[in-house]
Amino acid sequence: MSADDVRDLSGAWHGIFNYPHSAPPTDFEATINDSAGALVGSITEVDPITGETLTATLDGGRTGTRVHFTKYYEADDENFDTVFYEGQVAEDGLEIHGRWNIPGAWSGSFIMIRAKGAEATIEAGIAQTVR
Repeated sequence: MSADDVRDLSGAWHGIFNYPHSAPPTDFEATINDSAGALVGSITEVDPITGETLTATLDGGRTGTRVHFTKYYEADDENFDTVFYEGQVAEDGLEIHGRWNIPGAWSGSFIMIRAKGAEATIEAGIAQTVR
């Protein structure tokens, strides 16, 4: 993968975000469009409590290997907060890991794997320790 490919985050991603304490991790799928560092896209996940499929929009940016984006749930429910993500892109461009935060509420870790490299490395993300 060339250096330009590593910096362009466009494409499909598989991910997991971890809740604090003993709550189970949640899988998600993301599609990102990276236009010169401006990130937009969508995220789909299943609510672990209701089993409902949730959709959200993603809006953020990338500077080198640093990534930040905000997740806006499309649900018309006050229980779904805006979530802020900050992370680091791996040198090979196949993984993003970092922290998510709902200010004043809670936070946790996340990992995203490019879809084309996901099968070989997704288990490492599942086993990640949450603090």
